[in-house]
Amino acid sequence: MNIYVGNLAWKAKRQDLKDLFENFGEVRNVFIVRDKKTRRSRGFGFVEMAIAEEAEAAIEKLNNTVFLERTIVVNEAKPKDENEDGDVYDDDSDEDEDTDPDQDS
Repeated sequence: MNIYVGNLAWKAKRQDLKDLFENFGEVRNVFIVRDKKTRRSRGFGFVEMAIAEEAEAAIEKLNNTVFLERTIVVNEAKPKDENEDGDVYDDDSDEDEDTDPDQDS
């Protein structure tokens, strides 16, 4: 199940979210949405969990809780048209912000 996490602190990193959600089960993927031009966090991201029941428990327990000094919004992600707003959906960009997302490593 894919989970939306909103109102993230700018300092939040992939590993921070992974650590938080792993308390509820297996995390398959984590990414934080970044602005395409500035590469700055847009303040939200997504966590993919392997088992729906674990994801639902995480949503129930984490929604409206404080994480890194911000009250986060956590709910099931809704489908969205692919990259319609120019955001970068990049799960590694917070580790190396100088990397060109269009260039293979």
